[in-house]
Amino acid sequence: MRVNLAVELGGLKLQNPVLTASGTFGSGQEYFSFVDLNRLGGVVVKGLTLQPRPGNPPPRLIETPAGLLNAIGLQNPGVDCFLNTILPELAAYRTKFIVNISGNTPEEYGVLAKKLSVEGVAAIEVNISCPNIKAGGLVFGTDPKLVAEVITVVKEHTALPVIAKLSPNVTDIQEIALAAEGAGADAVSLINTLLGMAIDVRRRKPVLGNVMGGLSGPAVKPVALRMVWQVAQVVKVPIIGMGGITNTQDALEFIMAGASAIAIGTANFINPKVTMEVIAGLEEYCRINGIEDIKELIGIANPLIKRRGV
Repeated sequence: MRVNLAVELGGLKLQNPVLTASGTFGSGQEYFSFVDLNRLGGVVVKGLTLQPRPGNPPPRLIETPAGLLNAIGLQNPGVDCFLNTILPELAAYRTKFIVNISGNTPEEYGVLAKKLSVEGVAAIEVNISCPNIKAGGLVFGTDPKLVAEVITVVKEHTALPVIAKLSPNVTDIQEIALAAEGAGADAVSLINTLLGMAIDVRRRKPVLGNVMGGLSGPAVKPVALRMVWQVAQVVKVPIIGMGGITNTQDALEFIMAGASAIAIGTANFINPKVTMEVIAGLEEYCRINGIEDIKELIGIANPLIKRRGV
């Protein structure tokens, strides 16, 4: 039986629902010896800012039980370097490249979106887990009004599909998702990392140079799955689910909760071939269970879902 794994995310057509999460896969080329990039549904490249950023002081990574804390600090070469040196090399691959962007003001997000509206970029993922310097450092993604403002500005500066990446560090994830959808987001992705920290009891100081960092990996999966479940019940736009996905079963859980696609992040560090295994696993699951189209599974376990895959 031939299985159709193709999905669509607000105008973005993918050959399968398996993406790589931003910040864990570089631009994709770093994994070419482990992964056939052309088999991926898409690659979400490491987050870009207007200017190059060196990132936070070390230590910037620490393993935790069932997870990883990172405080990289958005280290990247800047959008112009990406456009001039990295993007041309990505043209050799057939997969879709989605670019993640971060800004300090809504205006910066708009400039980034405009610059990246070029051939070779399939969509823009908006990282709203950034502090708004105009609002005294208030994180965009924790305030529905700021979320709407950023997404509106991005939509005004690009015709590409716009994906809002939601922060889990909020009281009501549904409210935030609805704000992004209402402002015109073509899809939402969730979750970004949970805020956490670790202390070195010998040195009696925080381990990370930045004190706090983002927690990812299997430890966050139950939280991520719950949030995808909740968001699927209130929005009509497609969802990209992520957070602790390490195998096919994890991916299926997110899809059945309401995600049209999934993104694998920290697991790439443990098993560089995990994306290939999950693609094969999804196809095998569908074949064994007589499912001809992966879209039949989207939201199947969520009785209150408002939309069933696109």
